[in-house]
Amino acid sequence: MTLTQYLADRMAKIDAELNRLVPAESVRPSTIHRAMRHSLFAGGKRIRPVLLMAAAEAIVGDAPGAVTPACSLELIHTYSLIHDDLPALDNDDFRRGVPTCHTVFGEAMAILAGDALLTRAFQVLAEADEIPAARRIELVRELAVASGTVEAMIGGQVEDLEAERQPVNADRLHYIHRSKTGALLRASVVMGGIYAGADEAAAAGLGEYGRRIGLAFQIVDDILDVTADTVTLGKTAGKDVAQGKATFPALFGLKESRRQADEHYQAALAAIEPLGEQALRLREIAERVVTRTA
Repeated sequence: MTLTQYLADRMAKIDAELNRLVPAESVRPSTIHRAMRHSLFAGGKRIRPVLLMAAAEAIVGDAPGAVTPACSLELIHTYSLIHDDLPALDNDDFRRGVPTCHTVFGEAMAILAGDALLTRAFQVLAEADEIPAARRIELVRELAVASGTVEAMIGGQVEDLEAERQPVNADRLHYIHRSKTGALLRASVVMGGIYAGADEAAAAGLGEYGRRIGLAFQIVDDILDVTADTVTLGKTAGKDVAQGKATFPALFGLKESRRQADEHYQAALAAIEPLGEQALRLREIAERVVTRTA
């Protein structure tokens, strides 16, 4: 199976499970469920849930049950996008190639849709009875920490907002990127290890892989904001420059940014080398992350 086939297969499983886990549009109150599903099923690469599944498979081989905790990540990620696009934050009209949640349903319903996806994520983990209780607790803790304020997603969003149109040094830029985007990507891989019962050494390797891939992903995202167009990206191109965002190209230039992305990619590969052939998909995904064009 090629990587493209692998990704398509895992994405189909993830979408089917998300469809099962999220109330149907017909369930009362229907408006909130339509808003949730509008953003959740608008497309997207599903990179976070796929990373969780690939990490679990790197430890135990076949891991079909990993799709459920994987979906908790996508619920958190989609909630963060809905809120990030709001007029009070980044004020964007398109996400994943379709109108953003607030442009279709209004700001109030978009806020509530994000809230609902956030709370649903933890309900999904709490009710995953097929996962041993101790591991479920660890999964909840990892997801909550990565989504929070200390070296994590919300903290990174705060620093990102406060850094707009301000002089930014390398330390602050790295903090923003490893927190806002990197923390949840790292958690994806770590949670796959938790689900699969990885030993201490394997868990450490997965954590370092996730940290490096998280940084590489955001650096490439910054580069694409400068070099790609809106249709290709599925979101507004050039938005970072227009809003005076702190980005790698703005601080280091495109050439150095690409070099740093490749450096993180190589370090990610080194971190999972002890896992051998079972980590093939993680290696392929890492390559896809740094070579993607959208």
